[in-house]
Amino acid sequence: MWERFSYYGMRAILVLYLTLFIRYPRDAALEIYGLYTGLVYLTPILGGFLADRWLGYRGTVLAGALLMMFGHFAMAVPNLLFPALALLILGNGLFKPNISTLVGSLYLLGDPRRDAAFTIFYMGINLGAFFSPLVCSTLAEAYSPHWGFAAAGVGMLISLIIFLGGLATLRPAIGDWKPLSLSEIGRIGLTTAVGVALAFGGTALARYIGRSLISAAFQWLVLGAVGGVLIYLTYRLRSATEWKRAASIFILAIFTAIFWMGFEQAGGTMNLFAFEKTDRLIQIGSLRWEFPAPYFQSLNPLLIFALAPVFSILWVALAQRGIEPSTPLKMALGLFLLSAGFQIMSIADARAAIGKVGPLWLASVYLLHTLGELCLSPVGLSMVTRVAPPSVAALMMGVWFLSSAFGNYMAGVSEALLERYHLPLYPSLTAIGLTAGVVLVLMARPLNKWMQTPIPEPVQSSD
Repeated sequence: MWERFSYYGMRAILVLYLTLFIRYPRDAALEIYGLYTGLVYLTPILGGFLADRWLGYRGTVLAGALLMMFGHFAMAVPNLLFPALALLILGNGLFKPNISTLVGSLYLLGDPRRDAAFTIFYMGINLGAFFSPLVCSTLAEAYSPHWGFAAAGVGMLISLIIFLGGLATLRPAIGDWKPLSLSEIGRIGLTTAVGVALAFGGTALARYIGRSLISAAFQWLVLGAVGGVLIYLTYRLRSATEWKRAASIFILAIFTAIFWMGFEQAGGTMNLFAFEKTDRLIQIGSLRWEFPAPYFQSLNPLLIFALAPVFSILWVALAQRGIEPSTPLKMALGLFLLSAGFQIMSIADARAAIGKVGPLWLASVYLLHTLGELCLSPVGLSMVTRVAPPSVAALMMGVWFLSSAFGNYMAGVSEALLERYHLPLYPSLTAIGLTAGVVLVLMARPLNKWMQTPIPEPVQSSD
């Protein structure tokens, strides 16, 4: 809960902080936002590797929480903006992939408590995502943005206290539980110190490199990661059916990146729209109150709370009647809903040229985009675990999160990119989402066949 409070609190106020308080140009602020959110989804590859090879799940979680706490407190100091963002990126990369693995390690696969545990875990995630925009933006508006950043730091400190206090209960279902040893504490301390050094050293170097080169480096890093995965797959995959399954994940990951490019406008251009062009004044009698623009970002987790059980029941009911859409069709529906949301944004943006629009315009967009998310995100994650060849299952999950990283980055740079060709943002995103959905519908049947091809059993040696 507190880690998501940390991330979504930053997401809620970062662009407004950069544009209103530091006076960054709009395109620069959005690009920094895109790089920050993109790297948050890219660095978990490092966190997973570190946990597997050296530090273990709990040690990596602790190091990540420490780095995030330091990052939020550093955000409260104006001159430490970029080292603070780097600390948050590194901390999130260590924390994110290992906390869910840690929960899973508490239960055997057949333990009936396992699903209930992940339900509690899921609720915690959405609680953090719901409260953070409300708390951080209220403090930012009432006092200063630095109070909002510091609040997330206090949250991470509370999380550390809770985690350390309950450490003895984190006993793995398989293997022995051991308390933190001096050597483990030393490794945690060393990892944290190296993270701090990298954050400050890397951002000092980045000042000389420039933002455009950093963006180019991010793009090449993603392309290099994809190329490396493809080369590795040529050595690991032995049959045509395995290649078909892996290829279907790659193709659907491209459509997922398109979805996140649109969806993550929530913390960027839609956040600025809420601040500049939305009437947020509430008047009850003589009481007049203008609520903070980031409050809109709490709608998504609130709607997920309300609608996720409905979708779960709906898919099961359709499956029982034999009419459940295939995974590609569900994801295409998510893209159509994304497109519909941006059609409403296009109309609202046109109306805002005359005067501020009412809050229901943005609320309806958040509703449509959340419906789209529920059609695409959990369905996609489930698909990867089901379709990926067993020999490369973890790697293919990394590819899936790689698409999220690139989609988040593109959310930050899409407005400036489209403006180069004199294309309006929201109508363009409407067309992109609609086109991608249509293409995915056309590809649904062959993709579904590829995903369902049985993997042959390995031939047993006569020995």
